Amino acid sequence: MGATAGVEVSKSAQTPSPVAGKTPATGFTCSARGSTATTLVPVTGASTNGTGDDFDAIQNAIDLAGEQGGGVVALPAGTFMVNQHLVLKDNVKLMGVGPATVIKAGPDFLSTQGPGGGYSLISTAGASNTTVANLTADQSGNTLDGNVPARLTGYVVEGYYSRNVLIQGVYVRNPFTYAIAMVDSTDFCVNGNNVVVTTSGRYNQLDGIHILDSNTGQVINNFVESGDDGLVAHTIGTPTYNILYANNKVRGGIYTDGIQLAVGDFPIYDITIEDNDFYGSLFGIRVGYYDDQGTGVLYDTTISENYIHNLAGTERAAIEIVGSVAPGTLRGITVVNNRVCDAGKVTVVPGPGNVVKGTTGCHGKG
Repeated sequence: MGATAGVEVSKSAQTPSPVAGKTPATGFTCSARGSTATTLVPVTGASTNGTGDDFDAIQNAIDLAGEQGGGVVALPAGTFMVNQHLVLKDNVKLMGVGPATVIKAGPDFLSTQGPGGGYSLISTAGASNTTVANLTADQSGNTLDGNVPARLTGYVVEGYYSRNVLIQGVYVRNPFTYAIAMVDSTDFCVNGNNVVVTTSGRYNQLDGIHILDSNTGQVINNFVESGDDGLVAHTIGTPTYNILYANNKVRGGIYTDGIQLAVGDFPIYDITIEDNDFYGSLFGIRVGYYDDQGTGVLYDTTISENYIHNLAGTERAAIEIVGSVAPGTLRGITVVNNRVCDAGKVTVVPGPGNVVKGTTGCHGKG
């Protein structure tokens, strides 16, 4: 099965820092490196107390870094209020010192839209070789009324029509749309981020990490507590393929999925879902169809070594790979050596090359 063909994935010999208490047997590292810039571009005129509008100060530094062929825009600890949407440039790294660096949507944030529509807090907007790292992105969905048109066309932190994007060590808080998304992008890594959704009572469709019409990347080592699907691979306008989802700890919404493979009119293929911890959602791993009318297919997908446990509801299912379209739509599906505990059944529709074996229960693998 060529589930990671074309994706440079290395399992390092050293074990990385645990993600939300999970100690992996092996580590997963990024192939996308993002910005290689080292020149520091200062941010002047910004406040760290969250009382003014720091958009111009931060965006001016980003623009200057882009004009110089790349640079590092580094923010200290503090809260930086923005009333518009930060847009990265080629070879620019926007970074903080960790979760204590907070970029927060201000009271007038909804008065404009981001580069692709919607209300992104940080967008790559077509730029290549970009990095967003070590900061908190707070969309203020707990105080703003984000139930507005175009809410789901821009995302809190997004790779948007870009190449070589690294989103790493980002904490997403108070979203009113998807927390982290890759849209029509290639060569990316979403690594070691922390998404906690506490606004699900105010909004629907609060996916954690959503990969749309994109290819060749990794979603690894993340912690997600989502109000909707925790992780997503999705097609609308182009195929989604060559994606590794590994070593993520994910709680999806109680009516949704830990990870959904959302097939539209284009295929999803060469997907690897490996060594993840899924809990708390209605389904662990599931195939869905966009608007129930997708004509695409899912194939050459490997689901292995996942721990799926303590799912919610009476209709729960650990793994449900069931198609609603023509026979053979779901093919080359390999489901091996997963651990399922208090999580319902594993169901994979018969199809060419589909294999299910090695599922174990609460006491681990034999």
